[in-house]
Amino acid sequence: MCQPRRAGAALRRIFSGTGTDRAEAATEDMPKPSGVAFDTSVAHPARIYDYWLGGKDNFAADRLAAQEVLAVMPAIAQVARSVRMFLAAVVHYLAADAGIRQFLDIGTGLPTVNNTHEVAQRAAPESRVVYVDNDPVVLQHARALLTSSPRGRCAYADADARDPDRILAEAAGTLDLTEPVAVMMLGLLHFIPDIDAPYALTRYYLDALPSGSYLAISHASSDIRPEPQEEAAKSYNARSATPITLRSEAEVTRFFGGLELVPPGITALGQWAPGTAISGPANLPTYTALARKPPIA
Repeated sequence: MCQPRRAGAALRRIFSGTGTDRAEAATEDMPKPSGVAFDTSVAHPARIYDYWLGGKDNFAADRLAAQEVLAVMPAIAQVARSVRMFLAAVVHYLAADAGIRQFLDIGTGLPTVNNTHEVAQRAAPESRVVYVDNDPVVLQHARALLTSSPRGRCAYADADARDPDRILAEAAGTLDLTEPVAVMMLGLLHFIPDIDAPYALTRYYLDALPSGSYLAISHASSDIRPEPQEEAAKSYNARSATPITLRSEAEVTRFFGGLELVPPGITALGQWAPGTAISGPANLPTYTALARKPPIA
């Protein structure tokens, strides 16, 4: 697996504020991931998620971790399915209504139904998608199964989300980064702890892209059904190689600083649709939102 390069100095350059934001980027010595070995004895988020979706591309350690979380929070399988529905709704809106033709899907996970390029290319066959993940099982399946329409393109980057310079450089081989890009971070940012400056990271990606680009997020919550969610997170973290960090609605809102939220804004999973909230389960412990980078004033 790749060894992510340090992005500390680059991340610090985006700060002009004070307080928490500045503290996040105060040092070049922030811990950085050292790569992910292909060890089937350790559970991995992408394969745990695959199990919750009913997939078969997982190992015993993944199934054990997934089952332990299910025992504490049976709704987690519905959460996994609903995140895929949110992806489909967001990508269709972006391609069909917002005119987006380029997608950077970071932390893509194992291929399943309605992958990003499938939804986008149904609406706009010329759409281009770059998938990013650092699990070798994901990458093997992605390269075999995620094939583009003849008019569009798909590419794959083997990289950690915390290595934005590498990802953006590889994405530039397929995407035109001078034109708007939709950055998809679904089920990703709760795997990036505060010490790795997740807010700086999202800003870094959006700062590298032009006005009219978008950011889509789904993020596990700390304040929707907090007690079972906390128990589920503890169970998950005891088994997974990548711990989860729950965040509140206010903390999730910070990811969209300086961006224009697409109505209905930040909603609980299952309640987002472009332009309005929909009637769906109100207690799924995940937040979802889509936002646009505005023109420079």
